[in-house]
Amino acid sequence: MKFKELKNQSEAELKKLKVELQDKLRDLRFKIASRQLKNVRETREAKKTIARVMTLLANFKNNKEHKG
Repeated sequence: MKFKELKNQSEAELKKLKVELQDKLRDLRFKIASRQLKNVRETREAKKTIARVMTLLANFKNNKEHKG
């Protein structure tokens, strides 16, 4: 997903998406180990998206601390 698409989502949606992406990444790793996955670049994209989501979640946390 693009960063612009992720910015429009709420904190709860981002947390849910993070869990889903981590599950997907785990499944991809198992498929790579058992040589079922041909496109190993999918793991790279999943990792990048997880990093984007975690960055946005950190921003949510920082904004709450500054406001509260």
